[in-house]
Amino acid sequence: MVFLQVKAPLFFLKQFLHFFLKFFHNLRDVPYGGLDREPYLIMKKYIILVLIKVNICLGQMGYPVEEFFGGGIGYSPMYISLDSIPGSSRLTALGLRTQDFKDPFVIHGGEGFAHVTGKWRVGGYAGLGASSVSTVPDIMIYEENNNIPGYQSGVDGQPQDYTEFFSPTIEAKFTIALGAASVEYVMPLLQDLELSGGALLGFARANIAVDQQTGTPRWDNTFSNVYGVFDSSGTLYYGVDAIIDGVMPVIVPGPVPGILRDVSATFFNFQPYIAMKWQFLERVGLRISVGFNKGTIGNGSWSLNGRTKIGDSPTAAIQGVAFRTMLYIGL
Repeated sequence: MVFLQVKAPLFFLKQFLHFFLKFFHNLRDVPYGGLDREPYLIMKKYIILVLIKVNICLGQMGYPVEEFFGGGIGYSPMYISLDSIPGSSRLTALGLRTQDFKDPFVIHGGEGFAHVTGKWRVGGYAGLGASSVSTVPDIMIYEENNNIPGYQSGVDGQPQDYTEFFSPTIEAKFTIALGAASVEYVMPLLQDLELSGGALLGFARANIAVDQQTGTPRWDNTFSNVYGVFDSSGTLYYGVDAIIDGVMPVIVPGPVPGILRDVSATFFNFQPYIAMKWQFLERVGLRISVGFNKGTIGNGSWSLNGRTKIGDSPTAAIQGVAFRTMLYIGL
């Protein structure tokens, strides 16, 4: 559509030059005194017609000065080249390769926008992205001769290779859920091509889940109680080695084949950007934006399993260059 609009003025300008040269060719071959008024009238009509058509076509290429109301909605994946993953050093200590997390980190989401007044546009974005890494470590077993965690050379027994078929697996999953509103100012280039600048402002939630499993899980064992057994009245019976008067034992879970820990935090997210919008069909278009994502998780903001605050959790940044594409339906 844009191609036709650009070529149309050049076509009519070519016609104008053709008839103009033809007119002077006739003027050269026919004496001026014997030339009647008809060629002049014909030339005048052609000039007026060509100028009108050129003016109309050039007008179609301009953006209307009056307010334009429209909008669109569509699928919009976001790619963020994160500077770092929160808790990377702790995950590395578990034997995980944090560099194997997806880079760029991808958030799959949807986006919508609408003009409100003049050249101002508002919209919204919602998306979810996840990436995971896992490992099956090589294991050495040894006889522990003291209560100090970890193998103590010269104190503990000689280590040996663990050769059984079922080895433990360790997996970490990093997730970001984002919801934000956008506001931007539109600078039209052509009727179907726009440049805009704005920002996404909203809240996001980051999750880090660490799953450590050994063996093959079974359905019944998945719902087993690790503290004891309930009777028909709903009372839990917990067994201890000995009961001492005046001393209450600490209730701890029994051995389990696996453990899952999930830490999460909610933070404010800000992403300034510039965007290019191209309406290549009457009701379908493409939008591309580039910006920088900035989010900060404060000290003590992380929670364990969504309910218990971790008071000594460090500050973390969710930041990096962001690239977003959108195939939308609308105006």
